[in-house]
Amino acid sequence: MKKNKAKGFDAAFDRGDDVTSYLDRSKSRRVNAELKRVNIDFPVWVISSLDKEARRLGISRQSLVKMWIAEKFKQDT
Repeated sequence: MKKNKAKGFDAAFDRGDDVTSYLDRSKSRRVNAELKRVNIDFPVWVISSLDKEARRLGISRQSLVKMWIAEKFKQDT
């Protein structure tokens, strides 16, 4: 970003303007959001319980497991 563009960006940001036109989204990425697939074997009764709770919440089984694991890590920090 050139100096004059940086000043324009800073001024627009400070005013609370939309600064997305200054950004090159093709190079953006979410920090610590790289995905890695894992396989976990559960007893059938656990899968049934997960599915029941996921249906109750209106989310997928995978989302439920991710949510519970994330909550656990937040509790421990």
